[in-house]
Amino acid sequence: MSFPEAFLARMQRLLADEYPAFLESLSAGRVFGLRANPLKAAPEALPGLLPFSLSKVPWAAEGFYYQADSRPGQHPYHDAGVYYIQEPSAMAAAAALDPKPGERVLDLCAAPGGKSTHIAGRMLGRGLLVANEIVQGRAKILAQNLERLGVSNAVVLNEDSEKLSNRLTGFFDRILVDAPCSGEGMFRKDPLACSEWSAENVAACARRQRMILDNAAAMLRPGGRLVYSTCTFSPNENEEVVVAFLAAHPEFSLADTGLSAFFEPGRTDFLPAGNATPTGLDKALRVWPHKTAGEGHFIAAFEKAGDGGAALPKAAQPSADKAALEAFGAFCADTFADNYPDDALMGNPLQDGIPVQFGADLYRLPPESFALEGIRVTRPGLHLGTLKKGWLEPAHALSHALPLNAFRQCLNLPADSAAVRAFLHGEVIDGDGLSGWVPVAADGFVLGWGKANGGQVKNHYPKGLRAKY
Repeated sequence: MSFPEAFLARMQRLLADEYPAFLESLSAGRVFGLRANPLKAAPEALPGLLPFSLSKVPWAAEGFYYQADSRPGQHPYHDAGVYYIQEPSAMAAAAALDPKPGERVLDLCAAPGGKSTHIAGRMLGRGLLVANEIVQGRAKILAQNLERLGVSNAVVLNEDSEKLSNRLTGFFDRILVDAPCSGEGMFRKDPLACSEWSAENVAACARRQRMILDNAAAMLRPGGRLVYSTCTFSPNENEEVVVAFLAAHPEFSLADTGLSAFFEPGRTDFLPAGNATPTGLDKALRVWPHKTAGEGHFIAAFEKAGDGGAALPKAAQPSADKAALEAFGAFCADTFADNYPDDALMGNPLQDGIPVQFGADLYRLPPESFALEGIRVTRPGLHLGTLKKGWLEPAHALSHALPLNAFRQCLNLPADSAAVRAFLHGEVIDGDGLSGWVPVAADGFVLGWGKANGGQVKNHYPKGLRAKY
């Protein structure tokens, strides 16, 4: 692969003696990773569940390396949301954010969803996750990934960061800004990023990153944590953005990422001559492909001075009508076990939150959601189902948000069975002794809905998600 000459000249100037090793790494084979989903299975259990070998990613408790020929995207557990395929060094951003159950968390530049699903796994269904993506098509992909991994406490927005900052000032406990960047750290993984590189685009990215960070700063409560990350090597988009942000926001200071044992510190020598070096720039992190089993990244964590509770915007209000709630109640009575939930640590999407209705579609917003009027929304919480002539057809997202023991009946099949493969391809499968809506599962991990009648289960796996393998 050929790389832009201006990019190579800059990296040679910056890295000096390290440059040959760096250049060699750009032509080396990439590494592959996946991340266990704690909403489905304990991370330590994942290696024993899969028919291919895994090795630990040291900086992410949920992360594993796999070999390229393992093809985890073609295993039913992927369709069930048991894991998310993610480049290993990208797992460091959410690890540095360190979200907790019950918090209000914003992923401001969230598509396609790798970091949002990582955050959601650590929140364990409790609290509010707002995942925002300004590009509409990418926001839809983000919503699909959150649904596949069974995330019930997320709202997906398709909005400009400035508009959100005006509505949600001081609202969030933690914010991740995985900023749009020139993508230099992904050159060996993504040839398109390499072909689109230019010095002008680097400068434009840096301007946009500063603007997004300014808006994020307004949305963080005093005492809150903000993490900024990129997948580029450019000091213009990394150290220089940090310096500019701290100069513009004296209420912020650099904080420990908790990952310094795994990566190198930010480089003060990359700053332009005469540029003031902020205290603690060495707390920022650089991930180098010639020194780490991963692609190139930069991560900086900030803390906002002060302490206190988050500001509260106008709260969301229930909007579902009586008929919709009655239809959902009847569906629940027929479908779910009386003793669910049995895990007090996880949120209960059947009971927790605010029921809202958009046309024929019924959703449940997380309990601490704000009013959504005037904001472009892609997914207003967990999609429960669609009303059809007085009854409710359950949403695919609802099947993924619940464990198998939540259901009165199920069709649990071996993951390597022909029936599972047939179901993922949209075919009717056998289901003796079953009647009505039933989850179809692979080794206990729910894949989606079927409707049983007369010994057969009619397939309700969404057509757009059906397996191509």
